[in-house]
Amino acid sequence: MVKLVFARHGESEWNKANLFTGWADVDLSEKGTQQAIDAGKLIKEAGIEFDVAFTSVLKRAIKTTNLALEYSDQLWVPVEKSWRLNERHYGGLTGKDKAEAAAQFGDEQVHIWRRSYDVLPPDMAEDDEYSAHTDRRYAHLDNSVIPNAENLKVTLERALPFWEDKIGPALVDGKNVFVGAHGNSIRALVKHIKGLSDDEIMGVEIPNFPPLVFEFDEHLNVTKEYYLGE
Repeated sequence: MVKLVFARHGESEWNKANLFTGWADVDLSEKGTQQAIDAGKLIKEAGIEFDVAFTSVLKRAIKTTNLALEYSDQLWVPVEKSWRLNERHYGGLTGKDKAEAAAQFGDEQVHIWRRSYDVLPPDMAEDDEYSAHTDRRYAHLDNSVIPNAENLKVTLERALPFWEDKIGPALVDGKNVFVGAHGNSIRALVKHIKGLSDDEIMGVEIPNFPPLVFEFDEHLNVTKEYYLGE
């Protein structure tokens, strides 16, 4: 059985401050760093050996991936970074305090933006300080591809090609895969893997810790799903 381990990045500084983060490149908090280290220790205890790892282009996921591999004694494993594994883009909500956003727009509206499958939050202006349009890590992308806001539906649409081109084929080849990513990019892929409905995925939460494991047969049917340490 091949294994796919999803590790949502450890707590970030903006998670701690209760801010909408999205594509803003925020660092891990002290707690988040320890969560990533502990994830690596759990992987080692479970005896899971990886052949390849994937992560986003955001430092909180990259650091989580590096620490998890380091503390599982697998820092040598090749890592590929892709914007397609980035967190959902929160648009104009990026950088806002979640409580302040609720006071400004209303609890119900903010809840819809956060939890609906296909409702978009307000767009981020292209000249915003957090805009990806002026970030050179996305300079290879056509400007029309770079989002100004995303919902989970759009997040899945841009993450799915990476599953089809990279993650899925690695698993079919019999490789164990590590993916260090974000709450919503992981949720999007979990929706695809498990064939969940739009309504069902709304009830799925991915914690910062511990890592989530899927085991597959040779046809990529899920045979087992569990969190490490359970």
